[in-house]
Amino acid sequence: MNPTPVWLLVLSICAGVWSVPIDRNGDNQETKEEVPEENVDTGLYYDRYLREVIEVLETDPHFREKLQTANTEDIKNGRLSKELDLVGHHVRTRLDELKRQEVSRLRMLLKAKLDSTNTQSLQMDHSSLLKQFEHLDPHNQNTFEAKDLELLITTATKDLENYDAERHEEFKRYEMLKEHERREYLKGLDQEKREKEEKRMEELKEKHHQHPKVNAPGSVAQLREVWEETDGLDPKEFNPKTFFKLHDTNEDGVLDEQELEALFTKELEKVYDAKNEEDDMTEMEEERLRMREHVMKNVDANQDRLVSLEEFLKSTEKKEFSNPREWETLETKPAYTEEELQLFEVELRDKEEELKRKAENLRQQQDLLKERGKALEAQRREYQQAVLEMSQRKEQQAADGQPPAGPNGELQFQPEAPKVEDKEVKAPAELQGEAPNHLPAEPPQNLPIHT
Repeated sequence: MNPTPVWLLVLSICAGVWSVPIDRNGDNQETKEEVPEENVDTGLYYDRYLREVIEVLETDPHFREKLQTANTEDIKNGRLSKELDLVGHHVRTRLDELKRQEVSRLRMLLKAKLDSTNTQSLQMDHSSLLKQFEHLDPHNQNTFEAKDLELLITTATKDLENYDAERHEEFKRYEMLKEHERREYLKGLDQEKREKEEKRMEELKEKHHQHPKVNAPGSVAQLREVWEETDGLDPKEFNPKTFFKLHDTNEDGVLDEQELEALFTKELEKVYDAKNEEDDMTEMEEERLRMREHVMKNVDANQDRLVSLEEFLKSTEKKEFSNPREWETLETKPAYTEEELQLFEVELRDKEEELKRKAENLRQQQDLLKERGKALEAQRREYQQAVLEMSQRKEQQAADGQPPAGPNGELQFQPEAPKVEDKEVKAPAELQGEAPNHLPAEPPQNLPIHT
């Protein structure tokens, strides 16, 4: 049974695959050292989580064995996900940890989004908000289960299928923005300078068109050129099977999208040079994508986004392999129509107006804050002056012997303390034997004595 193409697709793009350097001298006697290939970012917002899950699952011998014998349907219908119950405890523990980290990251993203829109998040149900993310089970936020693996694979497969279309749309908007800016720049020039600049731009455009013929990607002419100039081999000894094995750099038995795109470098260098003002490197990457899609359309029979050796050899038997149609580069096929550009410019104007309104609103709020700041500063100074005047008035009254004044200037009188002299006058009388009024001074005389 063939290795699963869907899972290999995910591995080839997301995992840290290993590539083997091509021996340009044809000497296969020496052992080739494996070197890590640079990871290619899928562009998915859960790219890191996807990579780490794949790397952890790869460490389990049982799951890796099942992976090698699984097919596309095993993955799509969830049968492979059920094998998760048989992986080692340390693998499950690590997967649980990865999921908790991902849930925490998504919560932070949600909080940042809510904060940016000034939404009160105190009453928000984060469990409900997590449902918008399809690559994990939001009902179970602590452990990684079979359903999480199934959701991760199906969501990644679906998102990657839409990725190329999104790249094309992004490129179209890039080209329309570039043309819009070019027209706006020319509008700002006087007639003489505008004519001179238009002539210069036209010369650059024509210079870009002057390039060698570009071979159709995947044709015998294009592959022979790689065989001779990149691989350093005799073009008369071109062999499709050997070519395939040379460029299956990670030796997984298929050519993935990155391995295919590497084959087009020589053709792209005929048209694009980063040193030239007339060459746009963003356009070069769009051209590379178009070439890869062209090969996949003609070679990838089962549409799994991978080219097997069998598919590759069958494509060399087709008429198009030896006699392909001439390849039309980007400059021969505009990325947009004039109508699309006009709609794009209307959209730009609407966004500019919205930004202006927001900027004006912010300016008004800033002015209001400044006015409030000035009012508060004036009030503070007024209070400081009142306190200073009150303090000075109290000091002056104390110096003049006047009673202290209240906050409104009224006089404040205090009850007079008892005088010390009165106590001093009464003291001698008490010392002479005076008794309090309620006690007799001496006992009564001549009282009868009872026996």
